[in-house]
Amino acid sequence: MHRLKFSHFYFFCLLGLLTACNGVEIFVENREASFEKTYTSFVLVNKELGIEGFTDSELDKQVQLELEAQLIASGLVYDAKQPDLVIRYHSNEDLRQRERVNNMNPYPFWGMRMYDPWLFNPMMGNFQSQVTTTKYALLQVILDVIDPKQDKYLMTLTGVTEVTQPKSKQKITLKVVEKTANTFLQFNFTQK
Repeated sequence: MHRLKFSHFYFFCLLGLLTACNGVEIFVENREASFEKTYTSFVLVNKELGIEGFTDSELDKQVQLELEAQLIASGLVYDAKQPDLVIRYHSNEDLRQRERVNNMNPYPFWGMRMYDPWLFNPMMGNFQSQVTTTKYALLQVILDVIDPKQDKYLMTLTGVTEVTQPKSKQKITLKVVEKTANTFLQFNFTQK
C-alpha cells in the first residue's frame, strides 16, 4: 500500500513537470461581469457569421471544430437561438527575432592572471562577440466570452506561446486552444 502511494506521487510529479514545460501562458482579462451561475449552452459567433479568426482558413476550421468539440465534451450544449454564452475567437501573430550574444571568455582556462596571446591577436579576429539570430512567431489565441443577458464580458482569455517551426504551428495552435478552453471551463464549473 505504501509503495502504491509513492508510485502515484511520482506519476503526479512527472505529470506536473510535463504540463509545466509546454510553454503556454494563459491571461485572464476584461472581466466586466462575474460568473453568477454555471452556464450550460453556448454559440460560436465565428461559426454563425462566417468570420475567420485566423488568416489561414484551414487552421481556422480546425480551431473552430476543436473548440466546439471541447466545449460539448465538457457538457455544454451548442444553441444558436437562445445561448447562455456567446463565444468569439480570434488570433494575433507577431513575427519576431531573438538575438543571442556569445561573448568569448578572455580567460578561458587559466584564470585572470594568465594572458593568451592568440586570443587577442588582431590578425586572428577571434576576440569579437558572436551574435546568432533566431526567428519565431509570438502566437496569441484570444477567446471573448460574453453573457448576452447582461451584455457584458465574462472574460477575455488570451493563450500565448511561441512558434519556432512553421510545420508545428497547427499542432501548437490546437494545444493553445485546448488550454484556453480548459481555463474557461474551470471558471465556469467552479463558480457559484
